[in-house]
This record gives sequence, structure tokens and C-alpha cells, in this order.
Amino acid sequence: MRTLAIDLGSKRVGLALSDEGGKYATPYDVLQVSAPEQAIAPIVQVVAKEGVERLVVGLPLNMDDSVGDSARRTVRWGNALAAASGKPVVFVDERLSSFTAEQQLIDRKRGGERLTRGGKKQRLDALAAAGFLQEFLDGRLAPLDTSGY
Repeated sequence: MRTLAIDLGSKRVGLALSDEGGKYATPYDVLQVSAPEQAIAPIVQVVAKEGVERLVVGLPLNMDDSVGDSARRTVRWGNALAAASGKPVVFVDERLSSFTAEQQLIDRKRGGERLTRGGKKQRLDALAAAGFLQEFLDGRLAPLDTSGY
């Protein structure tokens, strides 16, 4: 099952895509937006173009497991995306995904890869989405029940 993961931000939206077998996640793209709502139409186009069957949206829970305004906004946005795309949306805990992605980029830079500050920012969100998508595909990240949000 082809799955698209979304790391929603206020200015950048990271996308990662699984292979058709649903085993491997790879960074796909980073959308530049001035508001998250602007990302819905381009994501619906990616869904159609790539044959995506399921969407995984990273939910920014607080470190103490509480649900804040950002998580509630993300759930509303994800529900709007589900309606626009006609595809099921699964929410997963994305805490520390950006930190992990940043550590990966630091390691790559230490390994000799040339990364500019702008290039790092551009890749970070898609890499974070690929990270939590891979954990989800591997069964290490369970879907969250967002009905009470």
C-alpha cells in the first residue's frame, strides 16, 4: 500500500513516500506555504500522481503526552485533507522526528556531504516525514486515536 507521510509546519510541509509494497520510506518533497491550508491542493495532486492509498500525518504532541493547540489544529487540517483527497488519514506521534532528522543531516555533513543552511532546512522536513513513516511502516509507531481532540 503506497503511503504518503506529511510533516505539517506553518511555512514548510515535508512529504515522504513509501514504495508500492509499503516497506520503505523515502523523502519526497518540501512544500513552501504561507499557511498550512495552502498545502492541501498540492498534496491531493501528489496523491493522484503517485497512486497514494493512505496518508500518515505527524501529530505534534507535547513532550508530557498532552495535546496542545498545535496538535488540535493538525487534526482539523488532517480531517480536511481526508475529505479533499478521499483517502484515509492516520495520525502518528511525530515528537522528536525533526531532531532525529537534524542529527542525520549532521552525520551526513560530517561524512563529507556538502550542505548549505538553506539546503539543510529544505531537506529537514521531508527527512523528518520519512523517519516517522518508516517507523510506522515497521510497526514501531502506532496510529493515534484522535477522536477526543
